[in-house]
Amino acid sequence: MPVTCTNYKLKCGGCPLLNQPYPDQLKHKQQLEQRLLGRFAPVSPVLGQAEPWHYRNKAIATFATGPRGRLTCGIYAAGTHRVLPYTDCLLQDTVINQTIAAVLEAARACRWPAFEEDRGTGLLRHVLVRRGKTSGQVLVVLVTAQENLPGSRNFVKALREKAPWVTSVVQNCNPRRTSAVLGSDVRTLYGPGKITDTLCGLQFAISPRSFYQVNPEQTEVLYAKAIEFAALTGKETVIDAYCGIGTIGLCAAGRAKQVIGVERNPDAVRNACANAAANKINNARFICADATDWMRAAAQPNSGLPHPDVVFLDPPREGSTPACIDAVAAMKPKRVVYVSCNPETLARDLTHLSRRGWKALKIQPVDMFPHTEHVETVVLLSHKKADSYIHIDVEFGEGEGKIPVDSIAKRAEAYKPKEKVTYKMIKEYIEAKYGFKVHTAYIAEVKRDLGLPMYDAPNAVEELKQPKKHPTPEKVEAIKDALRYFAVI
Repeated sequence: MPVTCTNYKLKCGGCPLLNQPYPDQLKHKQQLEQRLLGRFAPVSPVLGQAEPWHYRNKAIATFATGPRGRLTCGIYAAGTHRVLPYTDCLLQDTVINQTIAAVLEAARACRWPAFEEDRGTGLLRHVLVRRGKTSGQVLVVLVTAQENLPGSRNFVKALREKAPWVTSVVQNCNPRRTSAVLGSDVRTLYGPGKITDTLCGLQFAISPRSFYQVNPEQTEVLYAKAIEFAALTGKETVIDAYCGIGTIGLCAAGRAKQVIGVERNPDAVRNACANAAANKINNARFICADATDWMRAAAQPNSGLPHPDVVFLDPPREGSTPACIDAVAAMKPKRVVYVSCNPETLARDLTHLSRRGWKALKIQPVDMFPHTEHVETVVLLSHKKADSYIHIDVEFGEGEGKIPVDSIAKRAEAYKPKEKVTYKMIKEYIEAKYGFKVHTAYIAEVKRDLGLPMYDAPNAVEELKQPKKHPTPEKVEAIKDALRYFAVI
C-alpha cells in the first residue's frame, strides 16, 4: 500500500523511493552496488532495517518568509530553493519533528525575520536539531546570518515551555553567501551545548558541528561489520582516518593494541578525546590534521610513527584522495577497511587501490538511508601476494624458442590510432551518439583511471586537482565507448 506523506506529494525530494515497497528498494540498491562494485569482489546482500521509519537522529529545516510575511520553515522542494512549509516527516525522529515545530513558534513570538538569500537581509537561516537515540537529549542549533540575536533569552524560555525535552540550545553564526548550513562561530544559549548518545555500548559526546551517523540502529550494524572485517586480535595498531568524533576507532579500541584517529575538524577531535576519557579508553589518541596530509607524512620512512596493521578509511561522500590512498599503500598494513556512503567514489578509489596492489575480498552494503537512493558500503581489502613463484629463462630475438620483440613491436604499432584523437572528437562522438555532453575533465579522469596519458589536455589535468563532481557511471561508459571507437583502448 502506498505511504501517505504530505511532503512527498509536494515533491520535497527527501525520500524519492518512498512509494516503493521496502524489499524492492533493497533490490534496487543491490543492483546498484553490483553494477558499480561487482567487478572488485562478490557483493553480499544489502542489510536492510527492520523498522525503516523515523530513523534519522538529525534534521535541518530552512527558514523562509511565507504568505502575508509570516515566518515559516521547512524543506527545499526537489531541485529548487523554494521552501515547503514543514510538516511531519516519516524519516525523522518524531521528537525532532515536534521540536522543529516548537522552534518555529518560539521564533515567531520573537518576531525574528527569515534570512533572504537574494537580498542578503534578515536573520534566521536554518534550524538543526539532533537527538540522542538512547539518552533522549535534544540539541537545537539556530543558524543566524549575524551575531546579534535580540531576545535570545525570551526565545529559550518560549522554546523550553513548548518543548521541555530540549537540553541544549546553541546559536551558530553563518554570515557568508554559501550553501553550507553551518558557520564557524558557535555560542551556547542554554545547557551544555552538546548531547551524548550510546553507540555499540560506548558513550559519545556530539557537538553542533561534529559528524555523527544519522541512523544509530544501522550504524551499529555497519560498525560491527567493519570491525569484523578488521579481524582484530588485540595486537594490532589501528589508524582511523577521517575519524570524526572517534566512533569507529573507539569501538575497535577494545580489540586492538592502540588506535590513532585523524580528523581535521577541531570540534570533532575535542569530542573524540572526551569520548575516549568518558569510556576510560587509554589506548586511543586523536590528531587534528587533514587526513591526506597526515597519512602522507606518516608514510615516510622516518616518520617515527608505529606501523599500522589495520587502516580504517571512512571519508565523506567525495571519497578519499589519490595521495591518501598512495600513502595507505606505502604503509602496507595487513588489512584496509573502507567505509563509504557513495558507491561511485568508492568504485573510483577501489580502482586506485587495485592499481597499487590491493584486492577487495568482501563487500557488504548496509541500508543506512531507507527510502532514499543512498547506501553505505564496507569493503575489506588486503594486499595481493603471489602464492608461489616460477623462474623462467627467456631469450629474445628471431628463431625457434626465442621471443620476437621486433615482430611484437610492429603489431603493437598497428593498433595505434591512425590519427591523433582529440578531446573534441571524443566529446562530439558522445554527444552525437548519446545525446549528452561530457566535460573535458571527465574524459581526462577516465583516461587517468585507465592508465592512459593526459598530456594533451593540460587544463583538464589541472581541473582534476580541484574538488569537483565526478562523472556518472553512464558518462564513464560513454567515454570508454568513444575511446574504443577511436581505438585508443
